[in-house]
Amino acid sequence: MAPERGSVTAETAVVLPALAVLLVLCLWSVSVVGQQLRCIDAARIAARALARGESEAAARSAARDAAPTGATVSVRTVDGLAVVEVRLTAGLPGPGRGGLLGVDIGSRAVAALEDE
Repeated sequence: MAPERGSVTAETAVVLPALAVLLVLCLWSVSVVGQQLRCIDAARIAARALARGESEAAARSAARDAAPTGATVSVRTVDGLAVVEVRLTAGLPGPGRGGLLGVDIGSRAVAALEDE
């Protein structure tokens, strides 16, 4: 016995929004991975700059240029090491951005300071 045309339409009406939400979540997760990679790059760039002897302000500026928008950059030197942390909270897309749900991402890079 074939299903009635009306029931197929009702099932489709329920499934399509669920598939749309799933697609948005998949695309968001790809975006979060990209932001994580940018945090890693930003931390490495700043740590290398400090290791070469550049100022903390220059290293911080280089990290901010490479980091995703909204990321926080922490730069410090401890016991002959340059330590840089880049952090970001990636919120879900949509009108409630950054509201209830979000993923904390970031990176830390450490490099030995060169002797002068």
